[in-house]
Amino acid sequence: MPLQLSDSFREPSADVVDQVENLLGQMTLAEKIGQMTQVEKNSIEPAQVAEYAIGSVLSGGGGNPVPNTPQNWAAMVRKFAEAALKSRLAIPLIYGVDGVHGHNNVHGAVIYPHNIGLGATRDADLLERIGRATARELLATGVQWNFAPAVSVPQDIRWGRIYEGYSEQTALVTQLALAYLQGLHAPGLGDSWVLPSVKHFVGDGGALWGSTQLRPWQAESSANWQGATDLYKIDQGDTRLDEATLRALHLAPYVEAIKAGALNIMISHSSWNGIKMHMHRYLLTDVLKGELGFAGFLISDWMAINQLDEDYYTCVVSSINAGLDMIMVPFDFKLFITTLTEAVHNGDVAQERIDDAVRRILRVKASLGLFEQPLIEPIHLDLVGSEEHRALAREAVQKSLVLLKNERDTLPITQNTASIFVAGEAADDIGLACGGWSIEWLGNSGAITDGGTLVKGLQAAFEGKVTYEADATFNGHAELGIVVLGERPYAEGLGDRADLTLFAEQVALIKRTREHCDRLILILYSGRPLIIGEVLDQCDAVVAAWLPGTEAHAIAAVLAGEVPFTGKLAHNWPRSMAQVPLAALKASNEPPLYPFGHGLEA
Repeated sequence: MPLQLSDSFREPSADVVDQVENLLGQMTLAEKIGQMTQVEKNSIEPAQVAEYAIGSVLSGGGGNPVPNTPQNWAAMVRKFAEAALKSRLAIPLIYGVDGVHGHNNVHGAVIYPHNIGLGATRDADLLERIGRATARELLATGVQWNFAPAVSVPQDIRWGRIYEGYSEQTALVTQLALAYLQGLHAPGLGDSWVLPSVKHFVGDGGALWGSTQLRPWQAESSANWQGATDLYKIDQGDTRLDEATLRALHLAPYVEAIKAGALNIMISHSSWNGIKMHMHRYLLTDVLKGELGFAGFLISDWMAINQLDEDYYTCVVSSINAGLDMIMVPFDFKLFITTLTEAVHNGDVAQERIDDAVRRILRVKASLGLFEQPLIEPIHLDLVGSEEHRALAREAVQKSLVLLKNERDTLPITQNTASIFVAGEAADDIGLACGGWSIEWLGNSGAITDGGTLVKGLQAAFEGKVTYEADATFNGHAELGIVVLGERPYAEGLGDRADLTLFAEQVALIKRTREHCDRLILILYSGRPLIIGEVLDQCDAVVAAWLPGTEAHAIAAVLAGEVPFTGKLAHNWPRSMAQVPLAALKASNEPPLYPFGHGLEA
């Protein structure tokens, strides 16, 4: 008899519990450890999934089929899922991806604004609808596990993952994350729903600048990326707080997520007061599983256990005994399986700990309905990149825009405006509008996927009046100038940046454009607030557009006054680097350039 789903928000039924225990009793140690293993798809063949009874396969950022199409995604996922059913006990596989702003690895999928932009919407209903739409696109390609939402509460805008967080304030993070989680939980296609992974536990947004300790292999892999010298200065760093502050500021979203039915939590690379989260038994077992009653399973982050010790055996033992249930092993999964098997035989990891981990994994798979429906038929691929989802993304883009400054009635732009000069490569670049975690892990510039740019939107809204020169080599004079400045795409510690002031070439671009126009609008594509004081007096209006995604052309309707500005800052916007991090701003004698909650109406 197949395992039955009672309700994803309730404890599993007695029948499910009994059947999981029955299945657990039939499993060998090798099969149990296989279920605890998650492998990146480029490091394993489908036949090996069956041979080792692997519990999960993932696509890391950029882990795409070639060519990268929704059809090939569905076929790729299905091959691994079908292989799992050929194992001795036919325990179904769960396939995972980082769909952090849509099904963002898939060419043609809708890519929504990053979370920092969604935080500015303050719209929980919007977040729930985005979660549901993302689930539908994931399920259409057979993916049933999403490594989202991030419930980080970032306290330092220099962090390269800040755009993954909704806000610097815990209450807003919690409200929006729960709405998104609810959307993923909702049935997307038939009875199928997507398992959210609430991440990264806990305190990753509170790490201190300069506190990151990397292993040599990490330092080598990130050395001199794009010529930067301040990589991994805060990402994966150490959060130094007393427990009461940690609980109030960073743990609170997890408490509410567990109450709302969260069944998976991903652990952070970071540390708390010098102890890596992946070996923190007190927080993982005593607090999460004990005090908070978390009934799901814990997943490690990418190669994170390798950081715990120079000795890999110690890494495996420490992480499993701390409470990790499934280990993300991107590459050498055989080494992990061999090592954990040895640890059990040596008595360094108890059989009861293995059984607890596997029991949790099986119960979650049962809640997802995988034992009844281990394969999702690829009959809904037309949902990927659908007009319905693009309309939702346009709404999200428009609601995320924050009008920071507006003088001389510069906005909205009226149809009486005779001529508009537009400068900045970001204005006509989908990749720069999407940022990191877009098709590739780090993202890229250029036409990386389907979508619309701001220039295209402006040309449609003001037909015949828009002249675009990326480098501002304009001839003549315009009534209005628009400069769009973007950060180069980045992700994680490769986005850590010590100085957030505009680059000299960006300042020069604004000055060149100003010489050719009567009034000037600055639009910022960024994953965080930037220091703009040097150019503020040259700009009549400033708009924070964050990282809007594939539907950046929707910005034009707001600039034209067809849709109102409603976005409000979910972070304080500092006036100088002396007010970074947030603790420095709070200690400053000056107010921020724009405070939390700021947002003008045009």
